[in-house]
Amino acid sequence: MAKFGIGQSVRRVEDQRFITGQGRYVDDITLPNLCHGVTVLSPHAHARIRRIDTARAKAAPGVLLVLTGADAAAEKLGALTAHVMPEDFGAPKGHRVFLPLLNAEKVRFAGDRVAFVVAETEAQARDAADLVEVDYEPLPAVVLLDDAAKPGAPKVWDDCPEGNVAFRLMFGSKEATDAAFAGARHVVALRVENNRLAPVSMEPRCAIGDYNAADDFYTLHTSSQNPHGVRMEMSHIFHVPENRVRVVSPDVGGGFGLKGSVFPDDALVLWASRRLRRPVKWVATRAESMLTDHCGRDIVHSGEIALDENGKILGIRQQSLFQVGAYFVGAGLVPAAFALRFIPEAYDVQNIHIMTTGLFTNTTQTGPYRGAGRPEAAYFTERLVEHAARRIGMDPAELRRRNLIPPGKLPYATPTFWTYDSGEFERVMNKCLELADWKGYAARKQESETRGRLRGRAVSYYIEFGGIFNERMEIRFDPGGSVTVFGGTHSHGQGHATVFAQLVHDWLGVPFDQIRYVQGDTAQVAMGRGTYGARSAVVGGSALKVAADRILEKAKPMAAALIEADVADLEFKDGSFRVVGTDKAIALTDVAKAFYAPMGPLTRKLGVGLDAEGSFSPEPPSHPNGSHACELEVDPETGEVTIDRYVVVDDLGRVLNPMIVTGQMHGGVAQGIGQALYEHQLYDRESGQLLTGSFMDYTMPRADMLPRFETALEEVPCKTNPLGVKGIGESGTIGAPPTVINAVIDALAPLGVDRIDMPATPLRVWQAIQAARGGA
Repeated sequence: MAKFGIGQSVRRVEDQRFITGQGRYVDDITLPNLCHGVTVLSPHAHARIRRIDTARAKAAPGVLLVLTGADAAAEKLGALTAHVMPEDFGAPKGHRVFLPLLNAEKVRFAGDRVAFVVAETEAQARDAADLVEVDYEPLPAVVLLDDAAKPGAPKVWDDCPEGNVAFRLMFGSKEATDAAFAGARHVVALRVENNRLAPVSMEPRCAIGDYNAADDFYTLHTSSQNPHGVRMEMSHIFHVPENRVRVVSPDVGGGFGLKGSVFPDDALVLWASRRLRRPVKWVATRAESMLTDHCGRDIVHSGEIALDENGKILGIRQQSLFQVGAYFVGAGLVPAAFALRFIPEAYDVQNIHIMTTGLFTNTTQTGPYRGAGRPEAAYFTERLVEHAARRIGMDPAELRRRNLIPPGKLPYATPTFWTYDSGEFERVMNKCLELADWKGYAARKQESETRGRLRGRAVSYYIEFGGIFNERMEIRFDPGGSVTVFGGTHSHGQGHATVFAQLVHDWLGVPFDQIRYVQGDTAQVAMGRGTYGARSAVVGGSALKVAADRILEKAKPMAAALIEADVADLEFKDGSFRVVGTDKAIALTDVAKAFYAPMGPLTRKLGVGLDAEGSFSPEPPSHPNGSHACELEVDPETGEVTIDRYVVVDDLGRVLNPMIVTGQMHGGVAQGIGQALYEHQLYDRESGQLLTGSFMDYTMPRADMLPRFETALEEVPCKTNPLGVKGIGESGTIGAPPTVINAVIDALAPLGVDRIDMPATPLRVWQAIQAARGGA
């Protein structure tokens, strides 16, 4: 237990095959008689389709099939739509739309799917795709949120009753908030833009469809975070029961929320396979990924904060425009809802009136991206709090300290319907300041000035939630005493095979190397919700604990019979059942073997096989939280920003594997810094063409751009799940963007710069410096 149990930094068992090139991704799979598909994408952001001529493409060498939207309509195939609408939980009715597999009448963004070409080789399919002739009637396009909100803007959906408004959401009380503002000593306003991001998973989306005509059975191999969710969508599209669909999601090279969604390409390969009676593979190029993957973030906040004479927050007002894109599908509402619900953050504020308007535009759709609304909320609130502190002349850290929820007020109900069960927010922030050597900053700032550099710093606080939806986990012993865990979660970098084995080893005493983890195959795992929203340890781990307890309940009568003892006299410890007060004992693995005896009274009475399932529902969820501190330098001549030091202190509840948790912290912060300083998905305002379609234009953070991260963990146990865990998957992306941008503004403040939007590229910083120097 001391080496492989809970709380130990066990090395990931998955890494051996990954670092030796033995990982198995969808593109590594080659099925007999495999052919290849390529999608024909619209070059227009908005256009009517007058005619599609596929004759030349069908006649091209190696071509087996060309599918169009007319074919999909003829076969009455389903389409994709939103999983949840605002009216489902009491908000005003939203505008439901459908994303077809292929468009027959109109395209709504540059990259919208028009046809699907299948050939013997990918090269032949790509050549033939260029021969599909589409007669388009271009229409006016709208790309920017501010433009989409204007009266008379081009409409993405003609039947949308309110221009381009997909939905509206609101939390709080206008009357109570207006009253709080009326009595405030200070009112500070700020507008911030949260830049649009491409998910850019290392492995692009890919899929293989394999239809078995003899059994009328569909098998889809796809790069997914949620294979059971994909199975459900495929059953709807093809109008077949779920037991006729198998989804296999092997190793996945990065998900970040992107691969929790279903895309038309998943269904296209199954449809083509059904037509051809052959397996069909589709793999996106990087350029196709940039065009068709859903985007993240892209929200504009305008808000105000009211404070009394002591810096106490009295209320927050906010209105935002949220990017929906061309299609409101899948979990598209989730980021918008969470971007509102977490605006109070970890601050003691009850008077809020916050609203968002989701807008259709002629761009690819928005979906969850690592953090899914929590980074957007944290960025707005932490920028607003920092800005307010500067305006009223108070130290930003002190303003936060005065408003963080004290432990004595927990559990704390927010006005956006969260209940924070645990946390020591001020203590965590103080530890972050200590690790960042906050008191030694003046000397470092002076040293930077001697080299002609501007130095800035910032500290911030974030809170989020970990765990959504229920989950099911199963533990199964085999006749030899080894264990297999069947997980409804899906690991795509999180280390589930390691951590879940640690849990089972700790609880049941089974040797660590005799525990196997199975995931990602709906034929092997009965049910699952996948992995996203920092849910796997919170929900999956808690469900696994239920399963482990049931294993012991089931095994105890067998153990008692084997050692001729009374059930009430047994205790379980260190992997064995033992008669209390004696040395009479039997290992659980030996008990498991007895469940597989081919005959006899024990199996006749107790049943054959030792297995158990467990379920858990995170209601309420956990609330990971923490503090980030950043120090950086700005070169005033070039605008280049260099992060000198970065400190994170996270309260993640009980830590199951510190090494894996630290890796998650590093990755999240790297992505957050990427958003703050480098990444930005841009479209041309007039034509709607994507301007950042490759890594020549879309800047990804590299190792040499990042500082050494100093991290620490504060374990304040969660009170709403049996493990006391809080989740870690999203946290770094939430805390990093406002911390970095506030530090940039702190560096530029002596020049008179008090705001800058992400990403703070050298050009954007240099322009801000020049404008300040010129008095503009």
